[in-house]
Amino acid sequence: MIPVEILLVEDNPGDVRLTVEALNESKIFNNLHIVEDGIEALAFLRKEDKYERKPRPDLILLDLNLPKKDGREVLEEIKKEDPLKRIPVVILTTSSADEDIIKSYELYANCFITKPVDIEQFIKVVKSIGNFWFSIVKLPPDGHKK
Repeated sequence: MIPVEILLVEDNPGDVRLTVEALNESKIFNNLHIVEDGIEALAFLRKEDKYERKPRPDLILLDLNLPKKDGREVLEEIKKEDPLKRIPVVILTTSSADEDIIKSYELYANCFITKPVDIEQFIKVVKSIGNFWFSIVKLPPDGHKK
């Protein structure tokens, strides 16, 4: 069985820990790659420098409020680049502002989820993201093989 490749772009260590825990509890066989800012996310996706041997992710979990380059800018660049634009991007952020939701969808985010404050709810949400994207949704066939 080939694991699914997930890129988590998140600068909050607590949210990283909860996401790791939730994915470990899920029944999804995965490799989770973690970067802490928008510059690193784009370097990972473009296979630059230390990321040249990293696999293409099957799914990106993207926070909006990131250091160096924010998630909105990262999303915009991902969706403009042919090799990257088919990778599903799930916005997973603390924001519930209408303008962030609208802007994310205008930039072709695949879905927008506001992080629950409650730890158990947060874990439940991340597990449901994994189950939805890897058990229900049919992803493009090129996936992480290219």
